[in-house]
Amino acid sequence: MKENKYDDPSFFDQYEKMLRSQLGLEGAGEWHTLRTMLPDFKGKKVLDLGCGFGWHCRYAIENGATSVIGIDLSEKMLAKAKDINQLEGIQYERMALEDVTYPSNGFDLVLSSLTFHYIESFETIAGNIYQWLTAGGHLVFSVEHPVFTAEGGQDWVYDKDGQKTCWPVDRYFLEGKRNTTFLGENVIKYHRTLTSYLNTLLKHGFKIKKIVEPQPGPEMLKEIPEMKEELRRPMMLIISAEK
Repeated sequence: MKENKYDDPSFFDQYEKMLRSQLGLEGAGEWHTLRTMLPDFKGKKVLDLGCGFGWHCRYAIENGATSVIGIDLSEKMLAKAKDINQLEGIQYERMALEDVTYPSNGFDLVLSSLTFHYIESFETIAGNIYQWLTAGGHLVFSVEHPVFTAEGGQDWVYDKDGQKTCWPVDRYFLEGKRNTTFLGENVIKYHRTLTSYLNTLLKHGFKIKKIVEPQPGPEMLKEIPEMKEELRRPMMLIISAEK
């Protein structure tokens, strides 16, 4: 996670062009599912790990959260968040997730969107989050699906005519570092099995409430024809758990 590609000007420029960067939550294919897995925000203290442009921070405040802290390592990400999603009650902090420390029982809800696969130790962050949450508090997070991360290249297999034939799955049970390409740059991610995600949460005392492998919603499939390719293999995994 301490690798910080997002402050590289060319990488950040590409990221800003992504649909989820321009349209916010409505431009994220998984949002229609993630939204249904979130608890009531009213009166809640929220922590967003890997907040990016701050879209989830804004949503939390607009839906009744009393305070939100958004954590991100990227200075450029946080500058953008403060520009477009700075509401009363939101506090942004620049920090690597591995360095985050908070007192016990400080948050009612911890969110994280597509961030934990950049962290080497899910064991450590899961244990920390359990301590930070109040009794009955919730953790809701999305990660790249283990099927998506396993082989490492994160690209389709193509035939001689350049048509996508299938998605490669290899080294599934060999967890650890993967060197992949994202937005034209080499990026380090960490592959874990579905078993590891779930058992790590259970080990630390979480009750798993819901698990979803999200698909693009009907409207997005209609408006963006290429999204139909996302029905060929799972790209994301969303987990809701309770302390």
